[in-house]
Amino acid sequence: MALPSLKIGQYEIQYPIIQGGMGVGISWENLAGTVSKYGGLGVVSSVGTGYRHPNYIKLKDGRPVGSKYIHNREALQRIIRDAKEIAGGEKAVIGVNILYAITDYGRVVRDSIEAGANIIITGAGLPLRLPEYAPEPHVALVPIVSSARALRIICKHWKKKYNRLPDAVVVEGPKSGGHQGIPYEDCFKPEFQLENLVPEVVKERDNWGDFPVIAAGGIWDKKDIEFYLSLGAAGVQMGTRFVGTYECDAAPEFKKVIIESKKEDIQLLKSPVGYPARGIVTKLIKDIELGQAPEVKCTSNCVVPCGHGEEAKKVGFCIADRLGDAYLGRVQTGLFFSGSNGYRIKRLVSVKDLMRELVEGIPSGQDVPEEETAEVK
Repeated sequence: MALPSLKIGQYEIQYPIIQGGMGVGISWENLAGTVSKYGGLGVVSSVGTGYRHPNYIKLKDGRPVGSKYIHNREALQRIIRDAKEIAGGEKAVIGVNILYAITDYGRVVRDSIEAGANIIITGAGLPLRLPEYAPEPHVALVPIVSSARALRIICKHWKKKYNRLPDAVVVEGPKSGGHQGIPYEDCFKPEFQLENLVPEVVKERDNWGDFPVIAAGGIWDKKDIEFYLSLGAAGVQMGTRFVGTYECDAAPEFKKVIIESKKEDIQLLKSPVGYPARGIVTKLIKDIELGQAPEVKCTSNCVVPCGHGEEAKKVGFCIADRLGDAYLGRVQTGLFFSGSNGYRIKRLVSVKDLMRELVEGIPSGQDVPEEETAEVK
């Protein structure tokens, strides 16, 4: 089947494929801009932007100091503008993913809009105040939820307080990379799997309007896309699959960790944010279990739930520092997030070829037998 376009607010995306926002430094201007250029919705991650342009920020021991600098205004705005330029210019459509749990959330929303972001996508908590920070009607608002109940709470609150509804909603299942929206034990229950969540969220959406439902978490190919469209989704969000592209902003070392990973290496990990996160078991994870991880210093104060490093000390690592190290290519101390299918990436391809595979079903050469060795170029 030919894939339909995807309408979010006033914006029409050529193909129903959203590239998931991945921080620190996995989806910035190069990846997001190129995905939008080739017909998907490219999404910039707002997390840790100080690492991208350190000349704008204050550093201590190589780390951004405080939320002003870890989620830096000038760096984020430059990333958004550069992404638009890569995508085709000022009229190109670019989304920005902003975690609701970050410190200075409202300020980062405003920073994004002022730089020209067209669509704000928000997860890691219920973004009940998002319309307050983004009242402009031309800015599309897209919450990420893990249940129909979460969507109901958002719609009820937004409608009553702001007379607004989401322009789309992403429903994310527990096979996604990074943070999950449910406790560890729920991630394995049938009722929380994406194929069961999508129909429930579609049904709840019908109580409020006809805005699109986007399925996310563990989606790999055109067959998967068609399956979720058949369940009532209008599109899909895919993150990890785009890590395996030349244009992805991740360090070569990050891509190499993904390429060399095995299925059993990708597990749910503890996180200072309070919910489990899916990533790759590396030396860092083993060191954490042994109590030998780098000291928690909380230089950046990146997320509210961590409480200035208190939760980080409980789980044994600072998430900002460890994700920052992954972006910097420090394999020994970096934290590498991946969706459940990350191990299937065995070589890099261009975004153009990957989009062609997803849209037309023509193999890009990214997914090859595990016994083949692929070098990261």
